[in-house]
Amino acid sequence: MLGRKDYTQEELTSCKVAIAAQLEAYRAVEAAVGEDALAGFEGPFFNHMVLAIDRYFVHRVRAVSGKDGNPLNEVELIVDSLMLHGGVLRASNVIKYVPGDSVLGLEIGDRISLTREQFECLSDAFVAEIERRFL
Repeated sequence: MLGRKDYTQEELTSCKVAIAAQLEAYRAVEAAVGEDALAGFEGPFFNHMVLAIDRYFVHRVRAVSGKDGNPLNEVELIVDSLMLHGGVLRASNVIKYVPGDSVLGLEIGDRISLTREQFECLSDAFVAEIERRFL
């Protein structure tokens, strides 16, 4: 597949619906079993949710997504770190990532284990940035 410079409203809506459904399902399970019962599940689940949202827009081109530490590139770094670096956040020589300017504030070298709240913030920012840059 060639790189993408734009996406359709339908593609964005599909991603939003999928995120909302997963969050609703998670909250239902949390309500049924309690927050403590999900303690060991939350991090792996939401780490994989980042992989899932990235996949909807995986072929986005750098010329549009930019090289700054915006939410699209933050997700890219997280996905790369989860898949290739054992879940430890790694820097990129292409992306100018500044932890203090990022959505999650993760430092290079931090172990990635997202909470529901962190995922919600990151996914909201990611979807908004896709909408701003690619629609």
